[in-house]
Amino acid sequence: MTAPDIRAGTWSVEEEEEPIGPVGKAFRLSAADLLSLGNALSGFLSVVVLAYSAIDQLRMTGKFEPDPRFFGTAVVLLLVGATCDLFDGLVARRFRASAMGAELDNLADVISFGFAPAFMIVIWGGFDAPLPLWLVLAAAASVLLAGVTRLARFACVKTKSGDFMGLPIPMGAMTIVSIVLLFQPTIWTILGIFATSYLMISRIEYPKPKGNLAAVVLGWMMINVACLTIWAAGLPGGDQLIQVGAIMQIAIVSAIPLRVLMFKRAQRKERRAADS
Repeated sequence: MTAPDIRAGTWSVEEEEEPIGPVGKAFRLSAADLLSLGNALSGFLSVVVLAYSAIDQLRMTGKFEPDPRFFGTAVVLLLVGATCDLFDGLVARRFRASAMGAELDNLADVISFGFAPAFMIVIWGGFDAPLPLWLVLAAAASVLLAGVTRLARFACVKTKSGDFMGLPIPMGAMTIVSIVLLFQPTIWTILGIFATSYLMISRIEYPKPKGNLAAVVLGWMMINVACLTIWAAGLPGGDQLIQVGAIMQIAIVSAIPLRVLMFKRAQRKERRAADS
């Protein structure tokens, strides 16, 4: 709408111009968009499973204890969402992306890797835990807010190397899941959750899964799904499998910042040696 024009004591307002651009095409979903929607649906169903487990137990017994079957199902759904998130970018580059593809991807990630793991923390530590509820809620809120900030920064900041700045939100969510599955709620595990939230908004660069690395990430997800299925079904060796997988996930996420710090330290030593 243009600025009003005063003529002979009256207001003359031009008609609002029609939107310019392919408006109709913005509402056409591509194959990549369907994967993004699948990601969002997986995150929503994960929250539904956890909420149902709490509501059902509280209704039946008046007490809630985390059930591995429900937690295992919720985590498998998050891994399905992570698989959709891994492939939507590949499909968009291979075929085509719609006008709202990037926005759909970010919104889906907020649900699956921001809200869902934050809700899992509340279910894990908010019932009959030795920790005050406000601390558990603060840890959950830190995951959600760090994830939202991480996605917003990703949309407007690009690194020179093309890698991710900060821990990617799907990997951050899987690290939170590993902490929840591996440990009981204590002050140390809560600190681990805060540390994971910090890594998501840090300036540490994480490699982007491309080519062979993308295949490795997909294989890692499939192995995790298999381990979680064995664990949730109560089959022999399930506890050991889930512990090994969770420890490896935490170790991978922790090793990259340590490697970056060691690399920067070596660079500083080289500069000092060159200056002296």
